Amino acid sequence: METAIVSALQEASADNIYYPDSDGLPMANNTEHWERITTTKHGLESVFADRDDVFVAADLFWYPVKGKPKIVLAPDVMVAVGRPKGARKSYQQWREDGIAPQVVFEFLSESNTTSEMAQKAMFFERYGVQEYYLYDIERKILSGFVRFQEQDDALEIIPDMHDWRSPRLGIRFDMSSGDLVLWKPDGTAFLDYEEYSKIEHLLDGTRAELDETQAQLDETQAQLGETRSQLGAATAKLGETRAELGETRAELDTTKNYAAALAAKLRELGINPDAL
Repeated sequence: METAIVSALQEASADNIYYPDSDGLPMANNTEHWERITTTKHGLESVFADRDDVFVAADLFWYPVKGKPKIVLAPDVMVAVGRPKGARKSYQQWREDGIAPQVVFEFLSESNTTSEMAQKAMFFERYGVQEYYLYDIERKILSGFVRFQEQDDALEIIPDMHDWRSPRLGIRFDMSSGDLVLWKPDGTAFLDYEEYSKIEHLLDGTRAELDETQAQLDETQAQLGETRSQLGAATAKLGETRAELGETRAELDTTKNYAAALAAKLRELGINPDAL
């Protein structure tokens, strides 16, 4: 009983711990670093656009251990298969069914030190990353590490990254141009930032046009509703007029019938009604 109480208190204490969602540092160290991150993130999101169980994030704090806010890292890009899409201030693994991001990407820039990258590699290996890809932007060097079996204890270096295909993502790594190009499973290349920006610009224009068209459609529907209302009122008025006309015709028929009966009666009395 005492053990259960202590466990509950520890659990409550862990729930009240503050987990920062930012360290105040910029996401990227330079424009190319930022473009690499955004290109990779948007490309991966497009690969899994039709799946609700793949979460892709860039520069998001990942806390693998509950109650240990100092154990944290923000990969440049990470992918968690089996977790729903949606906004998060941080990736708290115990709130994600204990699922660690399976794939991470890091883009090495001039400000990254060897010791920093070594510590990151150890972090990824210790906390369950299945695939780790590191690209040196300046020297154009691509490295990859993978657990060939999910239960393997260590990440092993991929000896040849030429046309390497990610086992979990299905994307292909291409260095034939001298620079890293990522290819989707359908054979199309990830769009670079400039291409993505152009498409976003076109999409924004299309969305604006659609919004304007929708506004015009709403206005037309409102006018149509008003016209239908007016038509309904006119139809009701016409119905009233027809009813009144019907009553008038009935009265006229009654009058005609009365006149005919009176004329017949006068003839019976020897009086010519036409001479009156």
